[in-house]
Amino acid sequence: MLRAGIVGLPNVGKSTLFNAVVANAKAQAANFPFCTIEPNVGVVAVPDGRLQVLADISSSKEVVPARVEFVDIAGLVEGASQGEGLGNQFLANIREVDAIIHVVRCFENDDIIHVSGAIGPVRDIDVINLELALSDLSQIEKRMERIRKQARSNKEAQTELQVLEKLQPVLNEGNAARTVALDEDEALIIKPLGLLTRKPVIYAANVSEDDLAEGNRWVEDVRTQAEAEAAQVVVVSAQVEAELLEIPAAERGDFLEALGVSEGGLQSLIRATYELLGLRTYFTTGPQETRAWTIRAGMIAPQAAGVIHTDFERGFIRAETVGYEDLVTAGSMAAAKEKGLVRSEGKEYTVQEGDVMLFRFNV
Repeated sequence: MLRAGIVGLPNVGKSTLFNAVVANAKAQAANFPFCTIEPNVGVVAVPDGRLQVLADISSSKEVVPARVEFVDIAGLVEGASQGEGLGNQFLANIREVDAIIHVVRCFENDDIIHVSGAIGPVRDIDVINLELALSDLSQIEKRMERIRKQARSNKEAQTELQVLEKLQPVLNEGNAARTVALDEDEALIIKPLGLLTRKPVIYAANVSEDDLAEGNRWVEDVRTQAEAEAAQVVVVSAQVEAELLEIPAAERGDFLEALGVSEGGLQSLIRATYELLGLRTYFTTGPQETRAWTIRAGMIAPQAAGVIHTDFERGFIRAETVGYEDLVTAGSMAAAKEKGLVRSEGKEYTVQEGDVMLFRFNV
């Protein structure tokens, strides 16, 4: 399951956004710092209209979407890495996530206090990024202390120490570990540390309802910052997301259209995360269930089968495969087979976005 950690300063709309995108979440959203005093975790279904279409074709009893887990932690403040505020003690909760969603305040509201006294997205981003870097620096230095003695006689420890020594000065300057070029082996060595600044980042520019369609000058500042970091930006409105919960599902599309947008914040965040991480979706479908599976781009058929169960990968024989559009056009799996649209793919086949697959295996 894809996991995303939500970070940001207090009072930027983190918990409001979390509550909205995770409709059943119980995080408290209030106008004071540290209202989230324990990490909140919520699992949401990935919106995908193709699932119901496939389920109708197969007369499936059950529809199972892909899922994303969001982890919301207490608001970080300047000095968190030295013990200020509550946020730093919860950073361990997001060391295992796949991506970080950094919520940045891009709205004015005199009723909601800003911890720095005024709106300043780039300043806020720098505060959080520095705290994440300092937290990683602490993690690395502790690890270096532990392995220095081992490195005198152990080659693996020597190699690890060399990688850590590459990262240390960069983090010490407040820069992200992802700016350091590491080869595949080096990246694997430090993976267990779960370095926060190695993770891909999506900036969620939280705006008022009026600015959701066009953004504002603060959003442009965030875009400039993100471009320099090779990060992504999603414009969201926690206010709008909260309002959507009060509207019947059938009317939400019209509500968003009236605001000048085509999708809600949840869809935007998930789509951006999939793009950033290079993720793809394939489907399995039949009378019992239609299900979406998340894989990384470039996965070959046995690896994709292994996402379902390791036995599928170990005993992979072939994959009966048809593209989503081809199946929908044909109207049924039987008709798709008659038209020669269902292919038998082997172990070297690279799974494509929207493939509908049936794996044959033997263990």
